[in-house]
This record gives sequence, C-alpha cells and structure tokens, in this order.
Amino acid sequence: MTFQPVFDLKRPIFIAGPCSAETEEQVLATARGLKDQGVDLFRAGIWKPRTRPGAFEGIGTQGLKWLKRVKIETGLPVTTEVANAQHVYDCLKFGIDVLWIGARTTVNPFSVQEIADALEGTDIPVLVKNPVNPDYKLWVGAIERLHKAGLRRVAAIHRGFSSYGDSKYRNVPRWQMAIDLMQEFPDMEVICDISHICGRRDILAETAQKAYDLNFDGLMVEVHPTPDQAWSDAAQQVTPERFGEMTRALIRRAVTTDDPDFLARMENSRSAIDDIDEEIIHLIAQRMHLVKEIGAIKKDKNIAVLQPERFRALREALQKRGEKNELSPEFISMFLEAIHQESINQQEQIINGKAAGKVVAGNLWLGD
Repeated sequence: MTFQPVFDLKRPIFIAGPCSAETEEQVLATARGLKDQGVDLFRAGIWKPRTRPGAFEGIGTQGLKWLKRVKIETGLPVTTEVANAQHVYDCLKFGIDVLWIGARTTVNPFSVQEIADALEGTDIPVLVKNPVNPDYKLWVGAIERLHKAGLRRVAAIHRGFSSYGDSKYRNVPRWQMAIDLMQEFPDMEVICDISHICGRRDILAETAQKAYDLNFDGLMVEVHPTPDQAWSDAAQQVTPERFGEMTRALIRRAVTTDDPDFLARMENSRSAIDDIDEEIIHLIAQRMHLVKEIGAIKKDKNIAVLQPERFRALREALQKRGEKNELSPEFISMFLEAIHQESINQQEQIINGKAAGKVVAGNLWLGD
C-alpha cells in the first residue's frame, strides 16, 4: 500500500483543540487562542463515545456549525471524530477538512468498513487511531479498509493502549507498536496523541519530547481555555498559552548523521547490544527448559498450571529488582507478563500431552 501525505509539511505537525465541543463560545475561544500557536489542524469531539452511560457524550451535529465558524474566523482547517456512516455524511455536508476514527471504533471492523464505504469516491483525509487494546492487526486492518475504498490521504494516530495495573500513563504507550507501523508504512504520517497517552497534564511535555525523539511526524494535544472546567477529560487538557510554551520548548533531533565519530561509537555500542541480546535469548531458553521440567512434575502430581501465589511473589521481587536497576515498572510488568504467558503455554503443552518431547532429569529430549 502507498499513501499520500495528509499534511505535507516539513516542520512537525500540530493538531490541537478541546476534547469535546461544549459550547460555541468555548470552541471559538480555544481556536482564537491557538490561531497564532503554530497549529495545523483544529480538533474537537462532536460525538463522544464514553465508557459508561451518564457521561457527556458530545453536543452532536450542531457542533459542526461551530467548527465551520472556526474555519471562517481563524482560517484553521478542522477535524472531528466519526464512528458511523451518518457521522461521515454530516461532516461532508458541513465541509469538515479531516476526519478521524477513534480507538473505540478502530477495534470494530464492521464500523470501520461502514465508514470506508461511506467515504468511497471522496478524497477527504482520514486519521486512524490505534485500537483501545494493543492489537496491531486491527490497526493495520482499519488502514487497509480505507485504502481499499480508494482513500490515499491516510495517517495514523498513536494514543496508547488500555492496560490492567498501575501505570503513570492513562494509556500505556507501547512505543514499539507505533514504530512497527512506521516501518511497515514509511510513507504514511504517524501522529502521537500525547493527551490520551498521559491522561494528566503534568507529564505532557516529557511525553511530547519522547515522541519527538522517536521521530513521530507530529502531536495531537487537547487544549481548553479553562481546562479544569472541561466537561470531559479535564485532567489532560492545557490552555492555548501552555500549549504554545510546551511545543516551542521541544527539541527536534536529526534522524542520523555521517559524522565518523558518531558512526564508530554507535557501531561499537550496537555490537555489544547484539551480544547481550543473544545471551538474553539463551538465558530465556534455559528458563523455559526449567519451566517444562516443572510442568512435567505438575502433570505427575496432577497440579494446576497457574500458581497465583507464586506469580504474585515473583512479580513483587522483580519489581524491586527492576527499581534498583533503574528499569521502569511498566517495562518490568510487560516483561513478566510475556514470560509468564509463555511459561503457561509451555506447561499446558506438557500437562495436556501436546509437547514435542518429554522432560527427563531437567533436560528436554526432542522427538523421542
């Protein structure tokens, strides 16, 4: 698949505006405050899918009139979220410049296909947020459906992923998934929605810099004239003035350089990392051999695979070790979950008699 740029700008892309369009006055005040802050696209949610009923679910179609007025008064192009075909038709009617598909919609292929069908024959740009959960194929699948409908001006938005457990983020970034998307579709712009990743304004700046350091094409930020009074997601919004201060302070770094000293030092460090990676794989393989031995013991004694107390103790111990070695709790949690899931899979194969071989005296004998 090939894509055309949505923005086609040399400098970083900035998408900003309130989480929700609440009143005409609030929308226009935000747009006026952002007009001279280097914003490329003004955003505001008109239809707001919420987790539980009773929360503010958006002002609806009348908000499109407010966005149209933003275009007329400030000259800023505008975007809003769509979740079904009727939303698409309403946005086209009011001249919305760019549409975005939200995380709760990306997760549903039926909804994405409905939107793609409604957009067939148009050339309007579409931004696709990652699904709520870390499912890479769903994200790519949504992009493929739009491409199949003839849309070429498509970009992705990374807004983090829901996760269970404590984290400083509202939605854990799992940066590698966005990096994989960049590598698979190098001609597609990828924007970082730092507001939904953070969920709190005090870590927005550091997360924005992280996105810059990972070569995202730009940022999406939620901005409100009086953030604490916002009707939705108040904790993660900032004022137009704070938005300007934050974005002007960001450092855009070069992707690479031909400096000989840099290249030599990088080669040495990367070579050392390759050696360590090989050792890590070897150690994990050794650990799995022991896991299989334990699986054989459990099978012999008819013991369940999952041992909750053991897992809790292991998690606490690894979190403490990780902290001592300056490793983030998020990394330790993801690492342990991956190791634990693979251990369960290995032991289930042993207990259910599906293994390729058998464990004897601590060694795995294959093809017996």
